[in-house]
Formats: sequence, C-alpha cells, structure tokens
Amino acid sequence: MSPSRAFILRPVATSLLMVAVLLSGMLAFRFLPVSALPEVDYPTIQVQTFYPGASPDVMTSSITAPLEVQLGQIANLNQMNSVSSAGASVITLQFSLAISLDVAEQEVQAAINAAGNLLPSDLPAPPIYAKVNPADAPVLTLGLTSKTLPLRDVQQMADTRLAQKISQLAGVGLVTLSGGQRPAVRIQADPRKLAAYGLNLDDLRTTLGSANVNTPKGSFDGTSRAYTVNANDQLNDPDQYRSLIVAYKNGAPVRLSDVGTVVDGTENDKLGAWMDATPAIIMNVQRQPGANVIEVVDRIKALLPQLQASLPASIDVQVLTDRTTTIRASVRDVEYELALAVMLVVLVIFVFLRSARATLIPSLSVPLSLIGTLGIMYLFGFSLDNLSLMALTIATGFVVDDAIVVIENIARYIEEGLPPEEAALKGSEQIGFTIISLTVSLIAVLIPLLFMGDVVGRLFREFSITLAATILISAVVSLTLVPMLCAKLLKPQSEIRENRFQRASHDFFEWVIRGYGRALDWVLDRQQLMLVVAVATLLITGMLYVVIPKGFFPVQDTGVIQAITEAPQSVSYASMAERQQQLADIILRDKDVDSLSSFIGVDGTNMTLNVGRMLINLKPHEERTDDIATVIERLKENTAGLSGATLYMQPVQDLTIDGTVSRTQYQFVLQDANADELAEWTPKLVERLRALPELSDVASDLAESGLAVNVVIDRDQAARFGITPATIDNALYDAFGQRIVSTIFTTSSQYRVILEAAPSLQGSLRSLNSIYLPNSTGGAPIPLSVVASMRVDTAPLQITHMGQFPATTVSFNLAPGASLGAAVDAIQQAEAGIGMPLSIITSFQGAAQAFQASLSNQLFLILAALVTVYIVLGVLYESFIHPITILSTLPSAGIGALLALMAAGEDLTIISIIGIILLIGIVKKNAIMMIDFALEAQRDEGLAPRAAIHRASMLRFRPILMTTLAAMLGAMPLMLGTGVGSELRHPLGVTIVGGLLLSQLLTLFTTPVIYLWFDRLAARLRGTRPAMIEESGAGAGP
Repeated sequence: MSPSRAFILRPVATSLLMVAVLLSGMLAFRFLPVSALPEVDYPTIQVQTFYPGASPDVMTSSITAPLEVQLGQIANLNQMNSVSSAGASVITLQFSLAISLDVAEQEVQAAINAAGNLLPSDLPAPPIYAKVNPADAPVLTLGLTSKTLPLRDVQQMADTRLAQKISQLAGVGLVTLSGGQRPAVRIQADPRKLAAYGLNLDDLRTTLGSANVNTPKGSFDGTSRAYTVNANDQLNDPDQYRSLIVAYKNGAPVRLSDVGTVVDGTENDKLGAWMDATPAIIMNVQRQPGANVIEVVDRIKALLPQLQASLPASIDVQVLTDRTTTIRASVRDVEYELALAVMLVVLVIFVFLRSARATLIPSLSVPLSLIGTLGIMYLFGFSLDNLSLMALTIATGFVVDDAIVVIENIARYIEEGLPPEEAALKGSEQIGFTIISLTVSLIAVLIPLLFMGDVVGRLFREFSITLAATILISAVVSLTLVPMLCAKLLKPQSEIRENRFQRASHDFFEWVIRGYGRALDWVLDRQQLMLVVAVATLLITGMLYVVIPKGFFPVQDTGVIQAITEAPQSVSYASMAERQQQLADIILRDKDVDSLSSFIGVDGTNMTLNVGRMLINLKPHEERTDDIATVIERLKENTAGLSGATLYMQPVQDLTIDGTVSRTQYQFVLQDANADELAEWTPKLVERLRALPELSDVASDLAESGLAVNVVIDRDQAARFGITPATIDNALYDAFGQRIVSTIFTTSSQYRVILEAAPSLQGSLRSLNSIYLPNSTGGAPIPLSVVASMRVDTAPLQITHMGQFPATTVSFNLAPGASLGAAVDAIQQAEAGIGMPLSIITSFQGAAQAFQASLSNQLFLILAALVTVYIVLGVLYESFIHPITILSTLPSAGIGALLALMAAGEDLTIISIIGIILLIGIVKKNAIMMIDFALEAQRDEGLAPRAAIHRASMLRFRPILMTTLAAMLGAMPLMLGTGVGSELRHPLGVTIVGGLLLSQLLTLFTTPVIYLWFDRLAARLRGTRPAMIEESGAGAGP
C-alpha cells in the first residue's frame, strides 16, 4: 500500500493541508524572537559590597569570608569566585543549568541575610546582588556629557531619571554608571588646626553626625487640631556646614570653616570615565543571563526618547555601543544566504530535469518545508538565530533531496511512456520505503546531538531539533504534495517538446552516465583494489582526525573589542587617568576604530586603581578594511611603545561561558590553600607560558606588589595615654578613608557627607605626623608618631578566591595560527615541566574548560551517531549486513571534510563536528538509494548481485548526482559568505562542501564493491555459493 496514494487521488485536500502548514509557519515567523545564538547562559549572580577605606586584607576577612561561608552552602552552585580589593568585595556565583535564575536569586538573598550579623556594623550599605554575568559585555553603552553642567549634576540626573527606569525593564540585569560623580559634601579637615584648638578628627566626626539628623519627632493631637512636629535638623547645603559650630574654646565658637574647608564635591573622587577623549558619565547596561539581547535593547531604545525628554537640553546622550547592530546584520546575512541556497538548489533541479513544470514542484516543496518548520520552532520556544538559520540553510539541501528522489523516479516512469497519474502512483509506491528509511536514518544521526551535555548540548539542541523538524516535514511533503503535483503538472512523454538547450543537457547527462557505467565496470573488475582504497580511506580519516588542529567555537567578529588596561601596581589615580587617556588617544587614531568608552577607579567592575576598562567600537563591517583580529594586532603594536601601561584586548563574543572577566580570552586557574606558595609559583608559570609559541598576551591577575604603609602601634606607650588601637584606626580612617560620617536625605535621593584630611596632607607619608589622637589623661592631643612607627611594605592589591581558596587566574590569547587544542596541550606540558608543588591545583575555566569537555565528547558523539544509524537501518532492512555496507561510505566523507578544513586553515571546532555529523546523514543517502534498488532487483527480478548493483548504480546515478549537488550548493553560500558573523558559518559550509566533493567521487565506486563483498560474506556465512546469473552489459559475476 503506497502512503502517497490517498494524497494523489485527493488533490484539493492535499493542497489545503499544505496551505495550513504554510500559514502556521508564516504566522510563527512574526512572533519568533531574533537573537545571536540560542539561550545557553549559566544562571549567574554577582554580589557586591563596598566599604570605603578598607584594605584588601580587611575586606577579605571581614566581608568576603563571612559571605563566602554562607553562599558556599547553596545547592546547585557550580562555581564561586571572589575578588577583594581596597574598599570593594565582588563575589560571582555561577549555578548549574538545572536551577532557574529566580530560584538562585532567592537562595542568594537568604545567604546574604544569614551573613548579615557577621558583617561590620559601620558598613555604609548592605551587600547588593545583581542577576548579571560580569564576563558578559554590556548590551548597550550610553555616554552622557554636557558642555555647561558639571558632571556631578549629569550623574545625578542619569541616576534618578535614566538608570532607575532602565533597571525596571524586563531582562535588564545591571545598570552601572561609570565615572562616579555622585554628588556629596566633602569636609576636608586640617588635623593640625584641630589640634591647635585641642580637638581631633574623632570629635569632628561625632559633631557632624549629630548636627545633621533626619529622625521622627512625633505629633500633637489636640481637641480640634492635629500637628506634625518638624525641625530644621538637616543641613542640606554646603554653606550651612561651613558655619557649623564644632566646639567652644575660651568662650568663642570654633566653626567648621576655621578647621577645614567644605566642598560641594563627589562621593568618590578616585573615579573617572571618558567618551572617546571627553570626560563623561558612561552608562553600561548588562542583561540578565538568559535574556534576549535584541528584546532588551529594543525595550531600552523604545523608552529612551521619553527619558531623554525628561533631561535638561544641555545633557547630550549618545549611544556608544549597541551589541544588537551586528546580531541583526548577522541574522540578516544568514537569511540572505538561505534564500540564495534555495535559488541555487532549484537551479540544479532545472538543469537536471530540463522541465520548468518539474522544477516548479521542488520550488514549492522546499519553501513549504522550511516555512512549516518555523511553526515547530515557535512551539519549542526557539529563536531566529545564527544556529537555527544555519540549520534551515543546510536543510535546503536535505529537503530538496526527498523531492528530487520522488520526482526523478516518477519522471523515469513518464519517460518510459506511462501517463502522469499512473506514473505518480507507481513511482511513489516504489520510492515510499526509501524516503521513510532516508528520513528516519537522517533524524537518527541527529539524536546524539540532543544528548550532548552542558552548554554545548544546550547550544545544539535547537540546531538539531530545527533540522529534524525540517527533515520530517520535508518527508511528509515529499510523500503527499510532490506526487500529487507530479500527477497534475508533469506532461506525458508524447507531449513533451524539448528545445535545443534541453536536448543538449539530456545528451550531456546521457554521456556522463555512459562514462560512469564504463568506469564502474572497470572498478567491478578490480574489486580488491577498491577495497584497499576503502580501508585506506578509513585509516587516513583516523590519522587526519588526530593531526588536525582542534578549537572550541569560532571567534566571532562582533565589531566590539573589550580591553583591560594595566599600569604598575603602585600607580596613583592621577597617573592612571593620564595613561588611560594616552592609550585612548592612540586607539582613536586607528582607521577602523569608530569610538570608545573607558573608565578607571575601584567601582566593582575595576577592582584596583591600576586597572582600567575600555569598550572599543569598530566601524561597521562593510566600512572596515580589516577584521577584528587584525585590528587587535595593530592596536597592540601601536600601544606597545607606551611605557607604564599595557593594553589587553579580546573580541566581545555572543557566546559567554566564562563567569569572570580576565585580561585575555582563555583562562587557566591555579588554586592553593597556601597563598604565599601561590604567589611564588604563579610568576614562574607565567614566565614559562610567555615563552610558548602557541600563546600570546599571557597575563595573570596576581597583584602582590602594591605599596602599603604599616602603622606599628606601641601598645604600652599608647596605654599610658589611654589610647587604644580602635582610637588610632578611627583617626586614620577619618583622615584617609573617604569616611561617610552623615547622610543628607532628599525626596529623590540621598547624599553622603564625607570626612577626610585636607588634600595637601593626602599625597605624602609625612602627613601621618599631622594626625593627632585624643589624650584621655586630659592633656593636649598626642601626635600619632608618639605611639606608633611607620613601615612601608609591599602588599596585595587584591585577593582572589575560588571556592573559598586563594586562587590566581592566568589568561592567554592564541598566537596567530595556533589552535586552542595545541595551546591546552602546551600549557599542560609547561605545568608539568616546571615541577609545581602538588598542593597547587590547576584547571581551565570558561571556554577552555568547555573545549576540554567537548573534546572528550567528540569521538563519542560521532560513534553514537554511527551506532544509532546502524540500529535504525538494521531495523528497516531486517539485516545485520546491509547497514554496514551503507555506513562504509562514511570515512570518505570524513576525509574530505578534514582535508577541506585544513586547506581552509580552519580548526576542527564544534561547528565542524556538527558538519561531519550532517555529512553522515547526507552521504549514507546515496548508499541507501543504491542498495534499495539492488535488493529490489535481486528479490523481484532474480538478478545476480553484480548485475543488480550495477543496474541500481546506473539508475540512481542521476538522483545521487542531483541530491549531492543540491546539498553542496545549499552549503555553498555558508562557505563563501563574507558578511557579519560569517566566521561562525564558514566551517560548516567548508565541512559539507569538502566532504561531499570527495565522498561523491569515492562512494559511487566503493559502495557497489563493498555491497558485493558483504553479499559474498553473507552467502559464505549461510553456507551457500552466491548466485551467478549473468546480466548483459553488467560484466562478469562477482
């Protein structure tokens, strides 16, 4: 019973069914979100705590450690990294894919609450968390400048009117304002003047705290009226502070202006940001892990005009970085390549079938299958991204295969003189099983992709389901619509009038088929030779797999470079600002750079003063002369001459697996319970790695060379004057810690009152002699130098932990031409070569770790695909032998793909592996078509195996050639495309085109030989001699 019969006889029902599929797909297209890649982000949460004035040691012991103890107990926590530096603690928590971000958020909040009673009581603000991956570059960067307003006023507007509103939008993880011009009142006291009045900094701090209050004062409720009690207890203006009386001495008031100055300044004056070379407030918007980049940016852009209207006209808001520009362009390019693939495939069919009517059928069935798939993508919650559109582009070649096989078979019967309807019934019945076995075995190839673990599995689940859906719809269309259209559209042979081109085309293919027939006879007479070739192909494929450079994921050119600038560890803020601007000046002179945003200062993004950030935006793809890798190399050369500042760059990627930001692209982590041992061995390893030819830009985040002043307290001497270490700490904090002593509350926000020593006393160590301490014995204030001595030491600028243990991240880029596989091997050898202690545990992180995991899966993945296909084919053919014959064609596809990748200078990445798995599907189709017909000829017509396979090869030569050319031309736009994001698609195109080109040449000859060899083997196992029925034109028996 033919599955197509009912559809051929009911053309109206068939047509309406297909219209329904078409409409569902077109409707789904309108609602499918657009993104760069499938949603594969680990749930990641960042916890930040700020404690101005605290050293890295104090931050680690008093803030980071208590938080880590509580956070480390959360279930499904994959990784916990923390960085503690002067005044800032940042803990990054990366959870497993099994837990949702919202559940993780609740757990983190509970852990922070549990740690609350162990944190310092004078912490200005409790720890805050954000659902954001710090390694994920901002999706949108805005620069705010003004020619008339000071930046502190710009910051205030940006904070209250922009940042708050943008933070409320769905999908926004964190909005940060870099440049840190938060308004504050700064009290710059002179300890010497205070001492002259018999006062000290602590007295001043107490006075300021109690002079500015905002507390409840109650109310009156009389017999007829009620009153609220208010008072002028708040000081809202710097002028009010200047006239504040600090104390009375000798009957005269000592005002604040007598012992210091009051400045209308900023909360932290060690922060700065620039838009190109202009001082600015930089607003970075990061998305939540899992949020769609385009949807988030569209929401912000829709709200932006309304928010800009609420700002004064003198504030200029400029979009500096928009990650969606390249994503949209990339998706647009793939859509264009998809349309081109469909056109090329239709052209192939016309050349082969020489009939506009016959060509019209696949021209309808291909778009129908592709559009129908969109409906299934919508049901699965997928998006239109590079991978799903690549799946559809590749599917073009697959989809047309089914239609070609059916049309070609029906056309053959029409050429033999049958009426179109009868030919359609007979041809579709004969080919029905072949189509089903092709489809089932092709989907079987994709099954292992569904079981890939972790991020890579998430990434390719969408790809494989999209492809499987297209193949399935294509099979349905080929068994329903295609035979029905053949019955209605194709003309009987007697009515066909061919023009000169069609006759010439017919004669040319007949000549090619005759040539193939002669070559096949020659090969079948030399079967031993072809078996040797088949075995050699298998061995060479294995060798090439071992030799080929291996990578993880192609590096994308997104048009945005993330840069980290680094200066010597003892650098001051002013010197760092100067170096940052010098680097920016050099970068902006590059012909391919459009703009940049940069910022410095400890703000939770930058953890130390000697490190700065830049986001460099390149010109649009079509306006640039070079790709992103060349631009990075050129910028590296141009900035190398600048002494005292190093620029580390990496291209921003759409796929972010890392949980922390490192100076360069790949990360290698060293952990040790002994921090001193770690500090000793990390520089040795870095030095060794810098000598490796496979690596470049090797850097580590070890910062052990910062300068620190140790105040050594003479406790006995201090006790004589009733001075405690707490008194000394308070005096030092008051003078040098930008200490928050009070808060001014307004209706829209809060402003801090900062106490510090006069700026003239903050630049030199001699200023410590100007610090005076209260004398509890009743005498004059005591100079600090009486009870303490000073010692200058080196100290860590930051302390890094991974899973509560001291850790250091060594990061590296790949040298030009080097593969990630070679780099990983070289690092492991170097590590073994320097003889590090066993107590130091090393591991790759992020992309390098995912690469290692994928490498261990690659062979398993290919073997799993082979086993699945074998089982499915064995079930379909009720044979143990025939599936092996079909699978024997696969090494030829592997050798072609690997040679093509090596010739194109590509690594064997995950994308290439997907290409090889798809090749398994395409190449075995040819063998299935041959073997199906050979078995039928043996079974129904009693032909000898050699005659049967010869006849099958001759009959199926045309459809095999057509399907292979169609699949090749479907992948050709991916291989030749040069648009945005083409580096992602190129390996897939190269793999499929290269694999098909070589496998086509080999399988047309090796498959018949292997078929005969297995037939003889099966006969021998059964204990019978193979039949020896001669067939004219088929040569001698096997």
